[in-house]
Amino acid sequence: MTAVKNDARRVFLKKGTCSQTLCYLLDREFGHVKENEERATDPLAGGIIQKGHQCGMLWGSALAAGAESFRRHENRDQAIGMAITATQNLTGSFTKRTNTVNCREITGCDWTSPASIVKYFLTGRIFTCFNLTAKWAPEAIRAATAGLSRDQKDLLEQPLSCASEVIRLMGGTDEEMVMVAGFAGGIGLSGNGCGALAAAIWMHTLAWCKEHPGETPPMFKNPETKNIFQAFTAATHAEILCHKITGRQFKSINEHTEFIKSGGCDKLIRVLARSQATATESN
Repeated sequence: MTAVKNDARRVFLKKGTCSQTLCYLLDREFGHVKENEERATDPLAGGIIQKGHQCGMLWGSALAAGAESFRRHENRDQAIGMAITATQNLTGSFTKRTNTVNCREITGCDWTSPASIVKYFLTGRIFTCFNLTAKWAPEAIRAATAGLSRDQKDLLEQPLSCASEVIRLMGGTDEEMVMVAGFAGGIGLSGNGCGALAAAIWMHTLAWCKEHPGETPPMFKNPETKNIFQAFTAATHAEILCHKITGRQFKSINEHTEFIKSGGCDKLIRVLARSQATATESN
């Protein structure tokens, strides 16, 4: 863990985003680096395409925990449930460290404003992110490992994740479904920025990364990502927070599962899946 802490800043400088850095660090710890999947987390840095919501470190670490859950469990449904549990642990750990999950509250930066971005760098606030990465990375590894090892005897046989359902409708693999499972309910059921939206953006970016090996995916002016976001905001009347979209705060995986089974967010999930297909066709 000391090695991870000492190495985190160097990795951040090399990778360029907090989301890719945490995904890589956890993947490396679990013994399975996934270059394309890690690069595809870049648009989640800055709080979902720079909108200031959940810190990219959470998105990246949740994906890595999901990948490890898929490797540990032959049953996809069980892997989805454990990925959500691991992400709940990650969210709790991150909140304990920072008292918030939101990028804008941590950085004080409005990533949609060029002036605010310049100020972020000139005033040295970027070092806040470097230092937080180094401090939290070892804690994230412990939190993910503990969550993946937790007893889940009370879990429904087929737990569902809104994010996984988006990936399924987009034609994703079982592994990709499990990787994003922890995004459910605003990441780890925390009710924050929509996990289904983040899953759709990640999936589209992953396709781009596979087509462009070694290249940095477009983050700020990607027309396909804009299409997805515009379709999402039209469907939610510009609301991004899960607890406001759903009108509830999920207390358990089972509660979230029953919500999805009963048709909760079905229209939004389908809108997100279709928007990616439309973006790909128009490209």
